[in-house]
Amino acid sequence: MQPSTVPSSAGSLAMYLAEINRYPLLTVDEEQRLARLYAKNGDLDAAHKLVTSNLRFVVKVAYEYRSYGIKMADLIQEGNIGLMKAVQKFDADKGIRLISYAVWWIRA
Repeated sequence: MQPSTVPSSAGSLAMYLAEINRYPLLTVDEEQRLARLYAKNGDLDAAHKLVTSNLRFVVKVAYEYRSYGIKMADLIQEGNIGLMKAVQKFDADKGIRLISYAVWWIRA
């Protein structure tokens, strides 16, 4: 996915949703393996997979805030930044899923 695919209108939002739905959700084992690869080796491919597999959740959280008068594109963009920060700080050994940890960063 290119950075320019963040939606700016209703039509591009639909395109963005179609794009992010192409990325598969990760199993618990896949998520833990990728998180450990990123934490120990700085593996950017692992981080990319962790982020892209959770972009749908960012959109879900953004929809919860749409009544605040902020453009959906801006909400999604900020949520994506929060998700990336969460991936950087996530510890797979704590026994929780990434998205459970990331929700606080996405909403921040």
